[in-house]
Amino acid sequence: MKLQKITLAIVATAMSLGISAQEEAPNPMDTLARSVMKLQSDMDLLKKVKITGYLQPQFQYIDSAGAATFAGGNFPAHTDKRFALRRARVKFEYTNDLSQYVFQIDATEKGVVIKDMYAKFTEPWAQAVSLTVGNMNRPFGFEIGYSSSMRESPERGRMSQIIFPGERDLGAMITFQMPKTSKWNFLKLEAGMFNGAGPNSDFDFQKDIIGRLRADRTTKSEKISYGIGVSYYDGGVQNGKRNVFSSIGTLANGNLGWMAPDTTASNLYGVTAVSKRTYIGADFQLNIDLPIGLTSLRAEYIQGQQPATSSSSASPTAQPTTETYIRNFDGAYFYFLYNIMQSKHQLIFKYDWYDPNTDVSAADIGKTGSGLNAADIKYTTIGLGWAFRWNTNVKFTTYYDMVTNEKTSNLTSGGTWNDLKDNVLTVRMQYKF
Repeated sequence: MKLQKITLAIVATAMSLGISAQEEAPNPMDTLARSVMKLQSDMDLLKKVKITGYLQPQFQYIDSAGAATFAGGNFPAHTDKRFALRRARVKFEYTNDLSQYVFQIDATEKGVVIKDMYAKFTEPWAQAVSLTVGNMNRPFGFEIGYSSSMRESPERGRMSQIIFPGERDLGAMITFQMPKTSKWNFLKLEAGMFNGAGPNSDFDFQKDIIGRLRADRTTKSEKISYGIGVSYYDGGVQNGKRNVFSSIGTLANGNLGWMAPDTTASNLYGVTAVSKRTYIGADFQLNIDLPIGLTSLRAEYIQGQQPATSSSSASPTAQPTTETYIRNFDGAYFYFLYNIMQSKHQLIFKYDWYDPNTDVSAADIGKTGSGLNAADIKYTTIGLGWAFRWNTNVKFTTYYDMVTNEKTSNLTSGGTWNDLKDNVLTVRMQYKF
């Protein structure tokens, strides 16, 4: 009897220990469920992160060694051909519900530059109004915001590069566009306040207002799509000195040139120390899917008032230290694009002009006492190209820029300012991911 009691006690203890061990041991199903949940959480996080980029190695040949060009920057002295990494960019995007963060760098042989760094937030009610703050593309026109990985010509037009150096600026922007489910989604309004100094640090108290209204439509057959936009820029540049040249007229010697400057002391200090900078632009795009191939037309025109210096009409990216010259300018570009028979081959034609001073002609530039010089010369460019899309990642482009400038016999003593030898051939491969 005693032995039975001992045996029962041992069995009871063993059963108790077994039950306890069973309770403490991890349940394989629970462990698997936790692992799956963690994996799902990691996947959800990864879905919010998007990494893209592109590389554009290229070879170029220009008509004369050391020539100045807007086809990727001036050539070094004694150099008429070069290999270069025109762009090598990586872009990181984090999107979470109604917010987004974007960071993009460009790393080439010239160094590493931050191109984009901004945050965007969309209100949760109508989901139609967004606020973007940081370093971003200026909301003006079509070409400025059109990605260099998508653009058919190797570079933006001369005018775009001169009045919008670097394309981007630091500021804050409001975007109004109804959700895709709305019939009004085709309308988009962007308006923002920016430093006006490009991606560089600001140098004055002036802030620039930029806005664009755009409409995009597609026919029911989806064979035709078109877009139209209007843009406005209202800003200014702080004067480097008190003398401000703002008007062209007939001088005492009968020549056309800069009239006497405004020398008001407050041109350098006070509320009038800023010279107005205003642009107005219109752009249009048309895509027609024809049986013979997709055909596209694209055009943009900009005119305005540009405060700069005597030797350049470019928008300042640092505090000017010389006298201010305010020019009336205009410019435009036109594209004709044709995809050959729905193939991977595309033909490219582009024409653009930039006239930095519409108040004078070539015959006026360089005359005695006029103050007019090479910065007032009009340029036109005809671009012809062929692109071949090897696959979704790789594209090859061959493009030839034929650049023509106004000619005048007044700029050189005893000589003639001829058409510069600055035509450029560009052969580029692009890898995009």
